[in-house]
Amino acid sequence: MKLSELGKLHPREVRELIRKGEVDLPTSGMSEGYLQANLAILPKKYAYDFLLFAQRNPKPCPILEVLDEGSPLTKIMAEGADIRTDVPRYRIYKNGEFVEEVKDLKDVWQDDFVTFVIGCSFSFEKAMLEADVPVRHIEDEHNVPMYITNLATEPAGIFHGNTVVSMRPVPYKDIVRATTVTARFPATHGAPVHIGDPSVIGIKDVDKPDFGERSEIKEGEVPVFWACGVTPQAVAMASKPEIMITHAPGYMLILDKKDAYVSVF
Repeated sequence: MKLSELGKLHPREVRELIRKGEVDLPTSGMSEGYLQANLAILPKKYAYDFLLFAQRNPKPCPILEVLDEGSPLTKIMAEGADIRTDVPRYRIYKNGEFVEEVKDLKDVWQDDFVTFVIGCSFSFEKAMLEADVPVRHIEDEHNVPMYITNLATEPAGIFHGNTVVSMRPVPYKDIVRATTVTARFPATHGAPVHIGDPSVIGIKDVDKPDFGERSEIKEGEVPVFWACGVTPQAVAMASKPEIMITHAPGYMLILDKKDAYVSVF
């Protein structure tokens, strides 16, 4: 099924296709107008530290929902979405090492897991498009580029590390509009954290992202960087919890709430 067709489907329909293994693509552009989410799944013994970490770092880790211990089902943001099956790809980190990417979590799920559902910048892209701000990775149908920066997060408990950002090339004339539009969505990372020279935030080569795929920056465009919910993955590598499970970068959980649900104006 083409991305243009997936964009018109309700989140429940897309999640069903993902659960059946019929969709295995980055989810940007799917179920247009609905929220998408990052995941961080940890044993309960780490849950308080991570909750505190997210509270201290709301820009990269805006929490939309926290599930009960052992429960794989969302209640608030999507009725009955199954964390174990409804994301196209997951990543498993053990003791700070990325060990495996899997299509579902049925064989690795633990009764002490606590799931954090974290806002995603894919959720404000429809608003950008409606404001005539181009979104290159949707135009070119590839994954958004993401980078580990030199921007330190605020530590909490065992958790520490640097912020990950996503990048979208924006025409110079549209930068103010892009900033204003995305600032309406603090629960999905809000306004950019950096505009312009990537080296200022520790990115050596903007054409070589740490996650996702390269986006072409055309003449007259400026790279614009937003805080990213892949930050917990960089934090897992730095902090080395026994186990952390996340979505694969760009492969999100699509929620039943519309983008406007978290818009502040």
